[in-house]
Amino acid sequence: MTTVRQRRAGKGTEAAEDQPSEEKNVKPDGKILSDHTGGKLWNILSISVGGIVALSLGLLTSVYVATLHENDLWFSNIKEVEREISFRTECGLYYSYYKQMIQAASIQQGLHGLVYDNKTESVRTINILERMNVYQEVLLSILYRILPIQQYLEPVYFYIYTLFGLQAVYVIALYVTSWLLSGTWLSGLLAACWYITNRTDTTRVEFTIPLRENWALPFFAVQIAAITYLLRTHLQPVQERLTLTAVFIATFLFSLTWQFNQFMMLIQALALFILDCFDMLPTVKVTWLYIIQISALLLVCVLQFFNSMILGSLLISFNASVLIARTIQKNLKKGGLLNRLGKLILHVLLVLCLTLLINKFIKKSLNLESDEHIFKFLKAKFGFGATRDFDANLYLCEEAFGLLPLNTFSRLSDTLLFYVYIFVLFLMTVAAVIVAFQNLSGSNQVQFMEKMEEYTITLKPDAAYNLIHTVLFGCLALSTMRMKYLWTSHMCVFASFGLCSTEVWKLILKCIHLYTSQRTHVIKYSILIITLLYISYKFWPGIMDELSELREFYDPDTVELMNWIKSSTPNTAVFAGSMQLLAGVKLCTGRTLTNHPHYEDKNLRERTKQIYQIYAKRSPEDVYRILRSFGTDYVILEDSICYERRHSRGCRLRDLLDIANGHIMDGLGENEPDLKPSLYPRFCEEIKKNLPPYTIHFTRVFQNKTFHVYKLAKHK
Repeated sequence: MTTVRQRRAGKGTEAAEDQPSEEKNVKPDGKILSDHTGGKLWNILSISVGGIVALSLGLLTSVYVATLHENDLWFSNIKEVEREISFRTECGLYYSYYKQMIQAASIQQGLHGLVYDNKTESVRTINILERMNVYQEVLLSILYRILPIQQYLEPVYFYIYTLFGLQAVYVIALYVTSWLLSGTWLSGLLAACWYITNRTDTTRVEFTIPLRENWALPFFAVQIAAITYLLRTHLQPVQERLTLTAVFIATFLFSLTWQFNQFMMLIQALALFILDCFDMLPTVKVTWLYIIQISALLLVCVLQFFNSMILGSLLISFNASVLIARTIQKNLKKGGLLNRLGKLILHVLLVLCLTLLINKFIKKSLNLESDEHIFKFLKAKFGFGATRDFDANLYLCEEAFGLLPLNTFSRLSDTLLFYVYIFVLFLMTVAAVIVAFQNLSGSNQVQFMEKMEEYTITLKPDAAYNLIHTVLFGCLALSTMRMKYLWTSHMCVFASFGLCSTEVWKLILKCIHLYTSQRTHVIKYSILIITLLYISYKFWPGIMDELSELREFYDPDTVELMNWIKSSTPNTAVFAGSMQLLAGVKLCTGRTLTNHPHYEDKNLRERTKQIYQIYAKRSPEDVYRILRSFGTDYVILEDSICYERRHSRGCRLRDLLDIANGHIMDGLGENEPDLKPSLYPRFCEEIKKNLPPYTIHFTRVFQNKTFHVYKLAKHK
């Protein structure tokens, strides 16, 4: 049970409402039948209107972000190479596989090219479907080829419109979740409005279209909506089975489209574990959700040719440990307060130990090291010792992986979202603590809880789940800015639910001795309407101005570089450089790369560190030997990296390389005592002087204000 004693009154009310059904049979022409029919018609009308509003808001959001994208880049007017360059960093890499499938002679040849790919990493054949989550690109390319739309729609528009269409799914899922929690579709309307007006902090789809999270988060939102419905009480068996199916499909699609799925679902599993420990969710449903997570992840593992990172995920180890621990520990939810607490502590320790043992065993057995860089990063981030590890420092120095900036809260407060969220979070947390205490106390505390009855609210399982979900994902967002989009979108749902919840206002009015049912409804709807009017008044003019602001894509140096590569280098040429730029080289020119931004592979991380010696203090002979070992024909040097000013000293790429190589960093400032001066100058600076030690191995073949391209000599 997840309620305090007051819930018995609620059940009594339900029983009382059920009772007149006998009278209804006796007097079919009476007032009760009329009221019942009227209520049914009102429900149908409300659901119909709410559904139409949800669809309308979803479509409007989709059109809104598509218009912003067009206005920002003038996408319909720029050249194809400029469109492709606009897909920056890893976005370009993912889109290149869609383009590759479209341009293949047949679907079979396109799939063969992905399974046996030798252009993404030089001198190495890799399976793209195993290494990367690109099944969505494969499916879209197949649909584009078989549907009769080639005459009307360019491949790039089919791709981006699909992503913008998924935003409609995203908003509708958020809307439905809020509606399910509060019982009114007006709550969903407020959630959608908050999502749109806080767009800067809720999505970045309009400028990072192919990013994996833009594919995955709509399915994650659908999964949360399905879980919210599943956790309702009194579901019919058919409803429950259909909802479990929906949860599985959404979980599977979420897992298939994002490589970080396992970490997000681990947090979700922790939320379920916490609630189950405090007896706030039905154990049977929690077990089904654990099984669904494991099943969906294993199915993705099979589709990704038994990807090692999935097999060694903490999620599989954790869920398996919970299920094993349950069978070992019997009568976990029986006994008094101290007895329950003792069992709970033992249960948590058992699950933790089993998780670590199972995960260690799997990784040792399969020799898995794909995700070790993530744990190195987390260890350094949370202060468990400084590190000179290049990969960990690369993440630590990126703003996206830093703490959530404080100005985020000021932006969220402008729309009143943050204020309402904190207010609702406080009330729901108090309710959760009371319910958890009651559940752990058992019958010994019944009299105490009856005294508290007047001041408590019902905490339903669906509300309890969304509470813990928002708390855990809030902690994730606070620690890592890139993950804020998982939190801020759910923040819209949670805040709107609380503002439109009859139970929240009932609790507040009871505390100040002003409760009546009519007054509760008047206050609830009044505050909702006032909030919507405030948001419309304050942000509608800004949205209109934003939609009328026209800009244009402009990056002539990169366009010049890509055109030169296509016209002046052989199709088989191998290029080395920064992983962000090389993703664009692959997309725009189809040339072979030495490295790329998809970092979830140990060999690739080692390779990238070696390639990046072009920005370190190394001899020309060392750099030449390293580059040739990867079959490099051309190396691209970027002034923006060689003379970087974006990061502070200690976080510039050249500084990270110097530290990893044991060399003193450039510029004024302290260095660690054991760092020593390098015997050689910085390669990317010295090569531009055309000195004999460099010209023997490297010949400059292209140059503009941003890029310098050198061809490597092929010595026997």
